[in-house]
Amino acid sequence: MEVRTDWMSLPAAVRDTVESRTGPVVSTATIEEGLNCSLALSLRTAEGDALFVKGVRKDDREGRKAQVWEVTANPWVAGIGPSLRWHVEAEGWFLLAFDYIDGRHAELGPDSDDYECVADLLQRMQGLPLPDTWVPSLSERFASFLPPWKAELLKGEHLLHTDINPHNVLITDGGRAHLVDWAMPAVGPVWVDAAYTAVRLMEGGTPPVTARRWLDRFRSWRQADAEAVRAFVEGTCRHWEHVAGNKAARHSNARFRALAE
Repeated sequence: MEVRTDWMSLPAAVRDTVESRTGPVVSTATIEEGLNCSLALSLRTAEGDALFVKGVRKDDREGRKAQVWEVTANPWVAGIGPSLRWHVEAEGWFLLAFDYIDGRHAELGPDSDDYECVADLLQRMQGLPLPDTWVPSLSERFASFLPPWKAELLKGEHLLHTDINPHNVLITDGGRAHLVDWAMPAVGPVWVDAAYTAVRLMEGGTPPVTARRWLDRFRSWRQADAEAVRAFVEGTCRHWEHVAGNKAARHSNARFRALAE
C-alpha cells in the first residue's frame, strides 16, 4: 500500500476545486485501509455533509483506469454501493467523491457474526441491472489463461464486483452491508461474486467445507454449471500464477481449487 496524501498536502488549487463543490471543508481524516489510490479521506463540510473522497495522480494510468470504471459502474449499483456525487480533474489529480458510509469493515473469519449480512448483500447484488454501457466480460479477463471453449463458459449477463474483501464491505449499525470500490467490474455468471467471497472466508480461517456450506445457500451457486466453475477456478489460478509466480500463488490457488471439490 502506498503512502496516502492527506488533505493539507494537496495543492491549494485542488482543495479549492473540491470546496467549490462542497462548500467549506471543516474536517478531514485520512483513511489508511485499502489499496491502489494515493488519496482516501473522509470529509465534513460546514453544512454538516459527509463525503468520501478518493483520488489518484493523473499520471497513474492503472489507478486512473480503475477510477474511470468506478464512475462507469456507479449508476448501476444503487443500494449496494455509495452514490457518486461528482468527479473532477484538477492540478494533476483525478478525484471521485461519494456519499460517506459510516460503517465498519466486515469480519470474514471463522464464526463471524457478519456471515448473514454479507450473504444478504450478495443476494441483493444478484438482482443488479445489467449496464447499458460496455463493461468487460469475465470471459475476456481470463481469455489469456484458458482455451477458448472454457473462457466461453464464463460469459454471463450479471454485473460483478470481482474484488470482494473485508476492506470493501462496510457494515452500518443497522447490520446492512454495502460494497465499495467498484474498480474491477465485469459481466459474467451470477454466482461468481459469491464464489470469490467463499474464498475470502477460507482466507480468514474458515475451513473449506464450512465455506462451501455457506456458499450452498445461494441458489445461483447450487445451479452453477460444474464445467463453468472449473473454468473459473482454472482461469483464476493461472492468472495468479502469472501475476505472483507459482510459489506465491500456491496458498491462494489451493483455496480456489477447494471450490470445485
